[in-house]
Order: sequence, then C-alpha cells, then structure tokens
Amino acid sequence: MTTRSCGEQIPFLLRDYGVDIVFGMPGVHSLEFYRSLEEAGIRHIAVRHEQGAGFMADGYARACGKPGVAMLISGPGVTNASTPIGHAWADSVPILVLTAAIARENIGLNRGALHEITDQRAVTAPLVSLSALAHTAEQVPAYLASAFARFSSARPRPVHLSVPIDVLSEPLPEANALRSTPARPGPDPKVIEDAARLLGAASNPVIIAGGGAAKAGPYLKDLIERTGALFVTSIAGKGCVPESHPLSLGSTLQRLPTRRAIAEADCVLAIGTEIAEPDLYVTADMENADHIDPEMLKPRLVVKGRFIRIDIDPDVAVRDYDPDLAIVGDAALAARALAGALSDHTADLDAAAGRAAAIRDANDASMSDFERMHDTVLHALRAALPEDALIFADMTQIAYTGCITFPVEQPGCWHFSVGFGTLGVALPNAIGGQLACPGRATCVLVGDCGLQFTLQELATAMELELPIPIVLWDNDALGEIADFMRARQIPQIGVYPKNPDFRTLASAYDTGYTAPETLAEVTNAVREALSAKGPTLIHVRQSRFATDA
Repeated sequence: MTTRSCGEQIPFLLRDYGVDIVFGMPGVHSLEFYRSLEEAGIRHIAVRHEQGAGFMADGYARACGKPGVAMLISGPGVTNASTPIGHAWADSVPILVLTAAIARENIGLNRGALHEITDQRAVTAPLVSLSALAHTAEQVPAYLASAFARFSSARPRPVHLSVPIDVLSEPLPEANALRSTPARPGPDPKVIEDAARLLGAASNPVIIAGGGAAKAGPYLKDLIERTGALFVTSIAGKGCVPESHPLSLGSTLQRLPTRRAIAEADCVLAIGTEIAEPDLYVTADMENADHIDPEMLKPRLVVKGRFIRIDIDPDVAVRDYDPDLAIVGDAALAARALAGALSDHTADLDAAAGRAAAIRDANDASMSDFERMHDTVLHALRAALPEDALIFADMTQIAYTGCITFPVEQPGCWHFSVGFGTLGVALPNAIGGQLACPGRATCVLVGDCGLQFTLQELATAMELELPIPIVLWDNDALGEIADFMRARQIPQIGVYPKNPDFRTLASAYDTGYTAPETLAEVTNAVREALSAKGPTLIHVRQSRFATDA
C-alpha cells in the first residue's frame, strides 16, 4: 500500500473530526490539500476571495455549532483571511484556518520566495487561540488534535495552522484523529450552592446572558421563572430565551431604562457574556443627556447589588467588575446546576412581569424617529421569515436598530458583527450558514457600502443556487459615520461615495433583483426570494421609507 503524504492525510483527519465542508480557493502552494479531498468525502466550496472563505467558515460555525474550515494559500491567503479571523475571535466562533506556508528552508530569510511572509504564524497570533507552524509532517495530526480539543472544551475561538509546502509533500504513514475530544468543564457544585443562595435571597434580581449562553436557554427560562429575575441579553445572546417572554427585556443593554433596572437590582447574574463595550453604547434619550447620570452613559454597567459572574473564560469571569462570586464553567452546565439548586424556589411572577412591562414601555418610548422608521421595515422583514430563520446582519444603521428591536424567539438566529465591527461580513456569512443548514431560511441585511466589500461572493451564491434574500439598505452613504461627523462638527469627508447601479450589478451576477417601495412589497419580496433558485437582491432605499415613517 502506498504511503500517503501529509497533504493527502489532512482531508481524512478533517473528516474524522466531523468536517464535511471546507471553504477555499486553490493556489500553487495549497495543491497538496486537494489531492485526496474528494476521496475523503469533503465538499469544497470555491470562493471568489480568501476573505470570503473565512467569513463563510465563520457563518457555517455560527449556524450549526461545528467548527468551520477555510483552506487557503500561504502569504496573501493568510493576510486576506486575517479580517474574518479577527471577526471570529471577537465573537467567539470556532473556525480552523488551514494554510500552506513557504518551504522551511526559506522561512525567516527574506529571500523573496513566492508568497513569502518571514513569520506567517505571527500574522495571526493575536487573533487566534493557537497559531502554529508544523515543522514536520508528524506535527500536523498533533496540532489538529489541539485545535479540535480547544473547540470542544474551551471558549470557542479560531485556530490557524500553517503547513510548509515541503512538509505537505512529506510521507505521513499514520495519521489518526483523537478517539475522544474533551468536553466543556462544569462548575464547582459548592460555588453553585453559594450562587443559589445569593440569587434566591434577592427580591429584585436581573440576569444578563450573552452568546456563550446560547445553549443554556431552557435552564435560564427556568431560573427567571423561579426567581422572578428580569432577563436581558447582549446582542450575541438574542433569543436564548424568547424575547416575547413576560420577564424578558430583550437585547436592550443600550437602553437607559434597562441600564437603570440593572443598577437598581439587588442581585445581578451575568452568564456567558463579556459585557463588552459595543453592547453598551447608549442609543436613545441623548436629547436629555444633560439630565442623565453620567455613569449611565458610559460603556460600562452600573452594578450596585451583589454580582455573580459565570463564564468559561476565567479572564472574563473576573474582569472589570470584581464580582462577589466568579464561577468558571460552561454556561449551559452552570445554568442547569443553578436551576436545579433553586428548584424549590418561588417568586411573585406577576409583580416581576409588571416591572418588565414598564421597562419595555419606557425603552419603546425612548426610540428616536429614525429608529422607528427602521423598525417598520424590520417588522416587514420579520413577517416574511419563519421563526427559526438565520439572519446575518452587516454594519449598517438599520441593523444597529435591529439588534434591539428585531424580535427573536430562538437562539442562534440573529448574527451581527458587534465586536469586530466588520463591513461586508453578512453575505459570505449567510452562504456559510445556508450550507450548514440546508433548507433553513437564511437572510442577509446589509448596507450599500458593506455589500461592496464582498460583492464578488454573489457569484458563489449564484453558482450554488442558494435562495438567499439579500436585503440591501441603501442610504447612499456611510450613514453612521456621517452622523458622527455632523454631530462633532467634523467635515463630512469620504462618507458619500457614489453607488453603482445595483440592478445592473445583480444582472451581471445572474442574481434576482427587486426594489420594493412599500412595506408590504418588502415582505412579499423576501418571501418570494426564499423559494427562488439563487440569491435575490432586494434593494430598499431609505429615502422611500423615511417618507413612509
């Protein structure tokens, strides 16, 4: 039997770890990755730009929970993928970026080799939990084992493995995946008892959940119904408990009434959340800023009551807020244990629901007219989508409003780049998400500038015949930046670029196109796009709906 090379063994290793799709673009240095890819039964999705491969791997992982894999060339493949790697790092998404590297004899010598980076591992090191360079073929299975062990047991973050082109050609007689990957750690039962006493003794508790608590929803619902805790999420945590729940305040950490409720709580539990700066920008009531406590306007919560913090990342568990009780462990395991410890506890749910309703009303009253205009369009979009639809939103003003007001009833449905703030992520993210969950409704919400960052991936969606409605919010500007410049009396430079003819662009990519002018037409356009044979560009002009608002 012929001994396989390292490059030939890699697809079989990936298969044994459960990988069924890789996203990539072959290049002269990555050819050996492809030799046995079909034999291993792994589907290759050909992208139009390496950045698209990283974003698709990220969207795949967000949608199904399995690590997404991007397979790229050395040098520019790595630098082009650095933005999606940073995006996945910021939002705790497990992706493996597998790249070639220049031959070992050239590394670090600056000889001008093709695709040369003198230290390729260092390019991604600040953006990943592991950036490794395999010096021998035998190291490749070991590094892949480390990657998938991290994905299964720790805070999920990207891994980058570089394999030099001469190592890819080396024989690798044996290459086995781990027989078992480690599970996420559970919390110390003694500390859970302490947390149960603090939460059970509270008369006005609040629970804050983040993206790390996406799988903890049933236990969190049990907790709030046993303790009467008001429930609020970060943007990444949207839907981990249905936002229609009587005790839910939704994703409203940006709203002052919610912030005041947290400050007034006698016990706050934060679970699976960084409580990160972008989640805490106050977005309403600013016309009354002179009469607001300045502490409430800072990108930091005011917590006056007892504070419990639960996170799988020990740094997050103790960072910034000096909690009364810090618990390191998986959010779902911790929430289940805490709900069990409070299984006999009861609370006045009617009173708690009344408090929640008053806060929701106050949050709604604080909306600006601009946000209300967005909200009418968002609800037209919501009406077209099934409850479990995947929505991938880009950095655009209507999506900022949607982070707060778009109703979400299930976890893992609303995906938005709040941490890294990446323009152009939504379209390739949605392609990855649709491939991860075929048959599940998948929608893009993107701005006119953001779409043009990754426009070329329309060709990928068209080639794959993916029925993705792409809701293009067109305000003919970098609207948020223009507003900031105006507010700070800075000349509005570079924020009004001339847009292309989007109808012609859609035609060039053999993509459907429609330009709805009413809310009903928005709903109908999205519904029709979900059953189309390929993507549909739904061109929604802000100027038309600002008139309607």
